[in-house]
Amino acid sequence: MIHPLVRDLAASDVPVVVTCRVLGFTPQAFYKWKANPVSTRDWNDAHLVDAAKSVHADDPGFGYRFIADALDDEHGITASENRVARLCSVHGIFAELAKGKGRHKKPGPAVHDDLVRRRFRAEEPNALWLTDITEHRTDEGKLYLCATSKTSGQTESSATRSMTG
Repeated sequence: MIHPLVRDLAASDVPVVVTCRVLGFTPQAFYKWKANPVSTRDWNDAHLVDAAKSVHADDPGFGYRFIADALDDEHGITASENRVARLCSVHGIFAELAKGKGRHKKPGPAVHDDLVRRRFRAEEPNALWLTDITEHRTDEGKLYLCATSKTSGQTESSATRSMTG
């Protein structure tokens, strides 16, 4: 927030009007903040997060939906699930089971032997071949693409289509 900066500069004898003009807001906004530095929403959010942390400490398996219900039942705090979800996300309150889920999944074990041992440079030509097979879904079925390359710089590629639809 920029208002504490204006307060600190005003203590250093920099006029509030000049600071506000340079920072791009009105002096009225600064004086309104100075009269009430903690908004009602911030105050209520802090109490809600505190209560959500205590509910979550009792049962770490609770996600934001259960926390929202428990806040209403146990603490008398009525809040929408969206608000509870936003605050739980910001403060790192997650269900114990949900921690491993997400878009960034860890890769599983290799389904093949690593014969190259992660060394992709051959000592002599025609000694090391690399192959990649990719599957693409189409309206007509699946398209399998296979690219094979030799270390000598020559590349061979082929494509086959399977109508498994």
